[in-house]
Amino acid sequence: MRWDKLAEQQIKKAEMEGQFDRLKGAGKPLKAESGNSADAAGFRIMHEAGVVPREIELRKAVEALRAKLRDTPEGADRTAIIKELADVQLRLDIEQEARRKYMNLD
Repeated sequence: MRWDKLAEQQIKKAEMEGQFDRLKGAGKPLKAESGNSADAAGFRIMHEAGVVPREIELRKAVEALRAKLRDTPEGADRTAIIKELADVQLRLDIEQEARRKYMNLD
C-alpha cells in the first residue's frame, strides 16, 4: 500500500477515535510543505524510530567501500573489495529500481 493511502487511513481512524480533539493548534491551518507530505510523514516516523531505509544503508556501504578501495594497493585484498563493491552496488541498484517502480504506481 502506498504511503499516502496508508496515511489517509490512519488519519481517518484517529479522527473517528477523537485523537485530534484538543491538540495544540487545533482548528488552525497547517503550514504548506513542499513535496509529498505522506512521504515526509513516513520518513519522519522512520527517523523517530531510528530506522534507516535499506537504500540509504547501501549508499553508505558503497561510499565506504570506494574509500577503502582508494586506500588499498593492488593485490588479493583489492580484488575482494572490488567484488564486494560490485555486489553492494548491484543491491543498491535493485533497491533504487524498486523504489522508482513503487513511486510510479497510482
